[in-house]
Amino acid sequence: MDNLETSVEKFKALMSQQLERVNQIKRDSEWVDLSEKESIVIGVCWGDGIGESISNQAQRVMEYVLGDAIQQRKVEIRIIDGLTIENRVQHNKAIPDDVLAELRACDVILKGPTTTPQQGDPWPNIESANVAMRKELDLFACVRPVSVPEKNISWCFFRENTEGAYALGSQGFNVSDDLSVDFKIISEPGAERIIRMAFEYARKNNKTRVTVVTKSNVIKTTDGRFSDVAKRVAKEYEEFGISCDEWYIDIMTAKLIDEARASEFQVMVLPNLYGDILTDEAGQIQGGVGTAGSANIGKRYAMFEAIHGSAPRMVKEGRAQYADPCSMIKAASMLLQHIGYVEDAQKIQMALDITTQYEKKFKITGRDNGASGEEFTNYVLDWVQSANLVAEWERYTKNYVV
Repeated sequence: MDNLETSVEKFKALMSQQLERVNQIKRDSEWVDLSEKESIVIGVCWGDGIGESISNQAQRVMEYVLGDAIQQRKVEIRIIDGLTIENRVQHNKAIPDDVLAELRACDVILKGPTTTPQQGDPWPNIESANVAMRKELDLFACVRPVSVPEKNISWCFFRENTEGAYALGSQGFNVSDDLSVDFKIISEPGAERIIRMAFEYARKNNKTRVTVVTKSNVIKTTDGRFSDVAKRVAKEYEEFGISCDEWYIDIMTAKLIDEARASEFQVMVLPNLYGDILTDEAGQIQGGVGTAGSANIGKRYAMFEAIHGSAPRMVKEGRAQYADPCSMIKAASMLLQHIGYVEDAQKIQMALDITTQYEKKFKITGRDNGASGEEFTNYVLDWVQSANLVAEWERYTKNYVV
């Protein structure tokens, strides 16, 4: 009985926190317009594991295309240390207070992978730095584009970042020796803002279909709410010729690899865990999770990162220099797009398309039988600098509809 009463008190405290969070979402209505700022501060966090290796390469590309802006002090790049697992464990926090203060002093963040402890690790049970950063900076929208031109695939995923199964991932508890409980959270305003963002993206980019991914036939309360909100918001966009359909997460994982169906999908919006699953699968379809970047967007801040982990095994085996930097270079391109350097972002994306999808002069294998991250980045930079970049990209892509 004592355990049950303690569990009830814990649940009550958690729900009180969540109700306050929901009220805060309702209060926050204004978006920060970065175009109005005289100087934009970009924080670069290397993370840990292979994070430093691949973040360094992305930073090189970003500094090259932003050279004039940096010299004119329109852009400032700050290196932020302290997101290593060792430092986070030392402070027993997902993000130490001093590191969080540095992050808050930036407008946008380019972040390398960070290690998240799991059951059986030598590390204590601290929260994921990613989850913590998304909550602390209210980065509610994870936007992940995936393109596979030869398969006529052009997808954009909108994954809710601050709710779902991850929101209280480190705050579950054991009710007894035989029963453990975790929590899934979906709120009305939290669901609406991510769903509305997906539909707005569709409207502005001439997309005609938004697909909602849930398991609302089984997870009836939380996923059911997400589904209901999507249906309500969808009615507002019918006049723009945008249709809305709903698929369940299990069959959706199959349909992404269904060649007869995959190219029909355009924009997908989904709760946190499902988004994590599908975007990793989509990244693999694109050429591997190392090729996929990710934007985490809020009304005040934005963070851009790779979609994969810190790969400590590669570091332990001395292979960090062979880690694929494409995901971080892609993230840097998305960051530049976000802060208004659209042409520079497009150059980087074109160079990535040519080097990974078409010409493929160098191949990343993760081992010494392939190119190092530095060698591959030099290859990308050669194309970014090339006077023939646009013409060659158009030549390579002319046979594909994306």
